[in-house]
Amino acid sequence: MAAKLKKGDKVVVLAGKDKGKQGEVTAVFPKENKAIVDGVNMAIRHQRQTQASQGGRVSKAMPIDLSNLSLMDANGKATRVGFREEDGKKVRFAKTTGDVI
Repeated sequence: MAAKLKKGDKVVVLAGKDKGKQGEVTAVFPKENKAIVDGVNMAIRHQRQTQASQGGRVSKAMPIDLSNLSLMDANGKATRVGFREEDGKKVRFAKTTGDVI
């Protein structure tokens, strides 16, 4: 099945502790059905000090389930993603506006 969300997409969180937050997808894990979004689902991890970097507590974005994310359309609203063929190529489009993504 084609990916509805890809790296670089602007998304809005639909459910969970970060409901309503917006961000950009930085990584997608299709086998696990999860994605990492900037500034969403943050957790604190402890980093050991090395010669190259300072140690301490580091905030890190953790994976969030794809079912809790929705693509943002041009108006800044959550939209579902559809597929259609244009000029022999399969393209994604926003169901709310009909615009090609």
